[in-house]
Amino acid sequence: METLLAAPASEHALIALFLTAFLAATLLPLGSEWLVVLLITQHHPLVTVVWVATLGNTLGGATNYLIGWAGQRWWRNRPHPPRQKARLDQAQALMKRYGGAALLFSWLPVIGDPLCVVAGVLRYPLVAFFVLVAVGKFGRYVFLAWATQQAMGLA
Repeated sequence: METLLAAPASEHALIALFLTAFLAATLLPLGSEWLVVLLITQHHPLVTVVWVATLGNTLGGATNYLIGWAGQRWWRNRPHPPRQKARLDQAQALMKRYGGAALLFSWLPVIGDPLCVVAGVLRYPLVAFFVLVAVGKFGRYVFLAWATQQAMGLA
């Protein structure tokens, strides 16, 4: 704990980024993009920011996968509010239509989190899940970093 408290401001920012990205990928209504943009404009190492955000967001998505996997029977049999049911139906339709490739879009707002839950409910292979989700989320953060650099004239 002493090491964490003695960490430089840069490390604290990266810890905050990891936690924010993790929580943003769970079913909580939160976003991490604002913090990625802030850290890039404050000249934090670009590669580090992208990797930390990707790791946190991917692990958050894995939390949704585990919720779906562990609660499969309960999740399928419980009544869902209409709005939540519509999201789950969309996610399930995408998984059925595109298979695992749909997980490349797990970064999308509204539908991304349910995609990860549905992957768990459907018992999608875990290694493939991690690869596809990480690739999608990494791509989003790379694009965000590039766009931020372009907008701020940092490139």
